[in-house]
Amino acid sequence: MTVRTSIEVGVKELEKALADDAGFEAWYRRSLPRVYSYLVSRSGGDVALAEDLTQQTFTAAIDQRSRFDGRSDTITWLCGIARHKLADHFRAIERDERRRMRMEVRQIQLDGERRTELGLEDRTMIAEVLRSLPASQRAVLVFVVLDDLPVADAARLLGKSRGATESLLFRARDSFRRAYGAEDRDD
Repeated sequence: MTVRTSIEVGVKELEKALADDAGFEAWYRRSLPRVYSYLVSRSGGDVALAEDLTQQTFTAAIDQRSRFDGRSDTITWLCGIARHKLADHFRAIERDERRRMRMEVRQIQLDGERRTELGLEDRTMIAEVLRSLPASQRAVLVFVVLDDLPVADAARLLGKSRGATESLLFRARDSFRRAYGAEDRDD
């Protein structure tokens, strides 16, 4: 299969999905679990948020279907839209927090040794700690640590300069380590 054929297949898949209700339902049922699981894993286990962002993702995909050029699989394209919706969500929360003057600035580094195999209890604690962080710190950790994006890409998604994002990442790692350490002491 050539690149051109692959592109045409991807574009035709999306066109077929949007052509009628049955095609859309089949495409949606096939795509939904992957997009939803991507979002729920990056929203600290917040099911309601993941559901909202999944809905926004599919709505945006339908609205922006002319932008799909077929260079990637439709799932990859949808996850890219989902990543942007997640970034939008984090930016909105950050604006609200800034408006209310609730944002705290903390400093420590993420404990690198804790990135090994984690049990359910550890993952639950990590999700709780992530939810406790300010939105901007949560966003930068999700993009750089979980999604393994370069800082420059995370900066673009967050609408910040690379330097500001590196500083935010430092503060986020610091905040995470403090909060995670405090959770360990509480047990």
